[in-house]
Amino acid sequence: MPQIPEKIQELTVGQLAARSGAAVSALHFYESKGLIHSRRTSGNQRRYSRDALRRVAFVRAAQRVGIPLATIREALAELPEGRTPTEEDWARLSRSWRSELDERIKQLNRLRDHLTDCIGCGCLSLETCVLSNPDDAFGERSAGSRLLVERRASATGGGRRPSRAQEPEVPCCGD
Repeated sequence: MPQIPEKIQELTVGQLAARSGAAVSALHFYESKGLIHSRRTSGNQRRYSRDALRRVAFVRAAQRVGIPLATIREALAELPEGRTPTEEDWARLSRSWRSELDERIKQLNRLRDHLTDCIGCGCLSLETCVLSNPDDAFGERSAGSRLLVERRASATGGGRRPSRAQEPEVPCCGD
């Protein structure tokens, strides 16, 4: 990793990329999202203050654990006068992000478990599959395409389909 002499207070985008390990395009993207800032020289070249290194490290660490850029930007905006995050800032923010990450882990575990069930079953039934039809509130009554038929029948005074509880059980995967 190239060392930057202490007397140099500003970095070019190439120096910042080399030191941070982030691609130049990523640094430009971070800047466009307000995560880091630069000034322009008279030749229109970007110059970053040395504290941009810590900001980039902060952004990349937060991204690595799955924190969205919008959330990272909000966290950086809360710092006094846009200062660089400290170790204490990281500890405070990581505590607040922990519950969000725990919930995502639970969701991913449920998805993984359902995926295993679905692969074992193979039906991908639109009526019962939790992957093809997640959180289907109407699925308890009937399949989605039947709702339109029910509404039309109700509007014309026709009879309604029996509830799902009254319907015969359809075996999965031809069992």
